[in-house]
Amino acid sequence: MGSEILARVIRGETVESVHRGSIVIISGKGERIASVGDPEILTFTRSSAKAFQAIPFITSGAADAFGFGEKEIALACASHSGEHFHTELALSMLSRAGLSESDLRCGAHPPFFEETAHELIRTQKDPSPIHNNCSGKHAAMLAFSKHIGADTASYLDPASPVQKAILETVSLFSGIPSEEIRMGIDGCSAPNFAMPLSAMVKAYANLICTPDDFPPEIREAARRIVSAKTKYPEYVGGSYRLDTKVMKALPGVIVCKVGAEGVWLAGLLPSETWPDGLALALKIDDGDDNRARPVTAVTLLRMLGVMTPKAEDTLGEFCPIVMKNRMDTVVGRVESALGSLPGITDRNSK
Repeated sequence: MGSEILARVIRGETVESVHRGSIVIISGKGERIASVGDPEILTFTRSSAKAFQAIPFITSGAADAFGFGEKEIALACASHSGEHFHTELALSMLSRAGLSESDLRCGAHPPFFEETAHELIRTQKDPSPIHNNCSGKHAAMLAFSKHIGADTASYLDPASPVQKAILETVSLFSGIPSEEIRMGIDGCSAPNFAMPLSAMVKAYANLICTPDDFPPEIREAARRIVSAKTKYPEYVGGSYRLDTKVMKALPGVIVCKVGAEGVWLAGLLPSETWPDGLALALKIDDGDDNRARPVTAVTLLRMLGVMTPKAEDTLGEFCPIVMKNRMDTVVGRVESALGSLPGITDRNSK
């Protein structure tokens, strides 16, 4: 089963490029609702796994021991933009755990938020690890390591107790035995996980509707993560990021997380329309994060019937995406190529 065209790039009225990908949608109880392309495509979770990387940090007692609340939990699950409120909270997390920025092993890159990046240039300062979009996740991993008395210098080692606990958590939520999960190293130097798209969507379904047979502390940690992300979406991404805009536009309706290379996982919380909740997994074949992913994500939300007029005002810019040239002239658009979704379209038409 191959991927399908999900988005078209149109210049004038001529298709210039296409983006292919795959989608899987299941209920919170695991029932397959719809799919497009190849549901079994193997790919890395990348940053879409951050909620699962944060769960052992909570279940260990580290979050409570160091006084981390919902904002800190949201930042632990974030790919943040490096805005001041992100970096200040990440530094605070480290300080409360008796650590410092020098303990971070995520590396540095310019902030995604242009105003902060330009400020660094104006003040002739280099980006530091605290500006890394994963610094909140790393601060949580370090706090977890410190709390359990592990070696903080080796918190990214796959053999460390921190990473072993994370792998077991990913295994539990995805349903894949830990020894069968293919491993790689993420851009922030943390271990990352490759699995079929169908396993990723199962993990997100279990996040929003955690099974009764999961340990109570795991169920509570998942609840806290969903609550933190939906209450403080600005800490999960940033002022102009897809996840933040989606969760702010649909408050209490959805929890979501992008991953690099065109991955997006989302969970619709239980509602009258979807009493068991709904989980979505998206992978863009060519790894596009800025055109095909937002266009497809917003199209899916429209198909699922959760968009409101207010949400359209906020998210409409993502689908279609208007293309302009360097004279600020509109020259084309990026639009969805996604047709009807059997199981979704049929349900909405009843």
